[in-house]
Amino acid sequence: MRTPPSAPPRTQPTGTPLPPLAGGEHGPDALRPLLATVLDALRDGATRRGGPIPAGGPAHVAAQLRAAAEPVLPDEGTGPHQALRTLVHALTQGAADPAHPHCAAHLHTPPLALAVAADLAASALNQSMDSWDQAPAASVLETLVTRALAAEVYPRHPAPDALVTTGGTESNHLALLLARERHGRVQIICGAHTHHSVHRAAWLLGLPAPITLPTPTGVIDPAALDEALSRLTPPLLVTATAGTTDTGRIDPLPAIADICDTHGAELHIDAAYGGPLLFSPTRRAALDGLDRAHSVTLDLHKLGWQPIAAGLLAVPATTDLTPLGHTADYLNADDDTEAGLPDLLGRSLRTTRRPDILKTAVTLKALGRTGLAALIDHTCAAAQRLADLIDARPGLELHERPTLTTVLFRPTGATDDTVAAIRRALLTEGTTVLGRAHADNRLWLKATLLNPHATPGDLEALLTLVEGGTRR
Repeated sequence: MRTPPSAPPRTQPTGTPLPPLAGGEHGPDALRPLLATVLDALRDGATRRGGPIPAGGPAHVAAQLRAAAEPVLPDEGTGPHQALRTLVHALTQGAADPAHPHCAAHLHTPPLALAVAADLAASALNQSMDSWDQAPAASVLETLVTRALAAEVYPRHPAPDALVTTGGTESNHLALLLARERHGRVQIICGAHTHHSVHRAAWLLGLPAPITLPTPTGVIDPAALDEALSRLTPPLLVTATAGTTDTGRIDPLPAIADICDTHGAELHIDAAYGGPLLFSPTRRAALDGLDRAHSVTLDLHKLGWQPIAAGLLAVPATTDLTPLGHTADYLNADDDTEAGLPDLLGRSLRTTRRPDILKTAVTLKALGRTGLAALIDHTCAAAQRLADLIDARPGLELHERPTLTTVLFRPTGATDDTVAAIRRALLTEGTTVLGRAHADNRLWLKATLLNPHATPGDLEALLTLVEGGTRR
């Protein structure tokens, strides 16, 4: 007979009220009034900020935050509502807001409201994905969703699988680790446009420094790759990119896969940015060749509009993940595993980890393939529209037509120092958040569009602000 849950204790032995917990049948009632305070503070803080980023620069933001946060640990607490109101308001007022149409510097997405709501549930439940008895249902959900997403990457494989990660950096790290465990001291070959995490992972794993090929056209040149591999001795791992950080370009994946086959090299594809094109029937052909990789990085807190973190590493078969197997008797004892308790410890390099898959599962179920495709297609179309607007302005120069949602441009005739100064001035004013990227030996302003609600008028206004910066 199951023991019914008891009501939470209301006071300490001294008579001091105990703060309520978020879980259990009483948790939602405890959360409800607190959420109202948080939502009001989020709204009021954004209104007070009034733009995509706080004006005034780092020193001004730091002073405002300190005024709200200190003393960090008072002798007597302020109570939950005051603490939430003060700090959530201060953090929101001082935040970079990716939901603002002029916040377009990085691969930093405005999350979907439904995904954030699901993330609240994940926080309240506080499951830990390192043993079945800490996350019974969440472990099943993770298996279902990761295998479904892996099947999008590897549709012709019978049993593909994927691991949940914190993002592209962890996924790339895992990919290199698996290659090392298969082959030992594997040599990595990558392009100059490759994400920095590949170089860092090689260093962390004690592998030789990656051989970096020049990419003057913005992508790996198959002929240069073929020549490089012909001079090297296996084991070799080529890392290609589907959606570079600076320009959004996609490497010629089928040609690269052919060359890897010729030379007996393995292939990892970092599709952290471009991977969600798989959901779009009109755009997925840009990822032809993806399923020929030995591992693929995905990241749904980019073109998947998930709250951070929502990374994945997909592989063609569950057996490819065998090297990650690990045993800790208190988490996955052999006799428990033999008795049928699922072993979760080999599903990550982390031990404690959140059920991040819930928000993704909710998003997939709520929007379906059609809804996701609409978001992706709309946002990619906005990037093309921004490129058209730049082309139509004599005072601005477009680098190239966008592949995904990244658009590089600069004031016509400006020096690199002027481009950098304009970007910093707009940041300090709090009106526009643009990134920076080097291409063709010049510095460019980078607009990474990830807000599907941005209008043509928003894009026009962004360019007007940039042009105003050139006249200062």
